[in-house]
Amino acid sequence: MKFLKIALVLAVMLANLVIAQPSWADPSYRKSPDYIEVTKTIDKLQKNAGESVPADVQRQIAELEFQKAAIESGTNWGQCRNETGGNLAIYGTGSEESENSGNKNQLYFLANGQTTPDQWDCQGIYVPSDVKVSGLDKTNAVAIKILDGTQLLAKKNPDTSEVELNLPSPKVVTSEEKKWFVPNVSQAFVNSRIPNTFTGGENG
Repeated sequence: MKFLKIALVLAVMLANLVIAQPSWADPSYRKSPDYIEVTKTIDKLQKNAGESVPADVQRQIAELEFQKAAIESGTNWGQCRNETGGNLAIYGTGSEESENSGNKNQLYFLANGQTTPDQWDCQGIYVPSDVKVSGLDKTNAVAIKILDGTQLLAKKNPDTSEVELNLPSPKVVTSEEKKWFVPNVSQAFVNSRIPNTFTGGENG
């Protein structure tokens, strides 16, 4: 009887090793480009700050740590909220036609006060050349890429008319970068577009 119990325990352990993923296996999120980028940025900020970390750097690190935790939890999509007072052009996964034309992302239009739904992967925002972004020195239209797990808020400052983003360090994508369509249009043109209806799911 004792032998049977030992054999049964060994059989269960063996089945667990064969069927279940070992607990020491490296989680797949560690291979994500966003996860690698956010951990490198945290390390760089901490090294550059030295022993006494300024308050603004502490806030940046805290926001990045939050993004890191979101990726580790399995959140593989970004979310965007528009509080700019007009339409916000955002990037999401493109159609098969846009992929064939070389553009990985497609432009959508988010109405003022609107948030992209859960699971709809907002990958960044488009900023026309005539729109100023607080803390960002630019003269041309740009795309700003966001990491997985980011909850981006774009808000217009009523005093300066600049758009403020709750990002520690916006990653700018220029028109030269492949698979990002960065047209040269004005905010008035973006405002003239009919906002998309977002129903949830992957670019639902």
